[in-house]
Order: sequence, then C-alpha cells, then structure tokens
Amino acid sequence: MDEQVTVEGVAKAGIDRREFTLRSVMAMLSGVTITISGCGGGGGGSPTQPTPQPSGGDKTGNVSANHGHIAVITAAELTAAGALTLAIRGTADHPHTVPLTAAEVASVAAGQRVERASSAEAFHTHTVTFN
Repeated sequence: MDEQVTVEGVAKAGIDRREFTLRSVMAMLSGVTITISGCGGGGGGSPTQPTPQPSGGDKTGNVSANHGHIAVITAAELTAAGALTLAIRGTADHPHTVPLTAAEVASVAAGQRVERASSAEAFHTHTVTFN
C-alpha cells in the first residue's frame, strides 16, 4: 500500500484502489448535509417499510444529495395535521427518518416552506425541503 513508486525521477507514495476510493468518498462527504423528505408512517412508522409513492393531494419533499430516497406526506396525513415520523427509504439501500411536528405538517399543507434534517444513517444525513 505505501510502497514508493518513482515517476520521472520523483518518489511518490502509492495507494491502492480501495484506499483511494475510501479517501475520495470521505472527502466528498466531509461537509455535505443531505436533505431527505419523509413519507408515509403516522407517528412511529418503521424506516424499513416501503415508502409510499405520491398521488393526488400528496406533498413530495426535495431530498438534498439524494440517492434514491423519497419523501412524501400523504393527503390524509396533511388533512390530519398531526406529528409524523416519515420513513424515506425509497429505492436507497438504507433507511432514514424525518420527524415533523404537527405545526410543520400544517405549514406544509398551507404551502409554506419547511426544512428538516433526516436521521443519520450510513454515515450521513439529508435535508428534506417541502414547498
């Protein structure tokens, strides 16, 4: 891994592909906040449950640095205007949850902008923005 390689007379420390990939990913994630919008689940929904697909009257959130997550508040949840914990797994290989207070759900229903951070999973979080 740390063998010396000489290129045009200059000594350079070499790293293998795995170490390069690890360092690259860590550099990319070191200052990234990811936004994830939650969907489904009233109150204590498990983050491993399937994320509902949006339909008429639902609100879909924008998930920062997204890689397959889906954040949806269903029309029924918006009407109920209660506190929610959204499961936003979508097609990602790991789950996240996004807690929303009753006041935040009411704000989303009224078309106001609401931003919340997701739970930290797989060494990162997301920011979910509605409206």
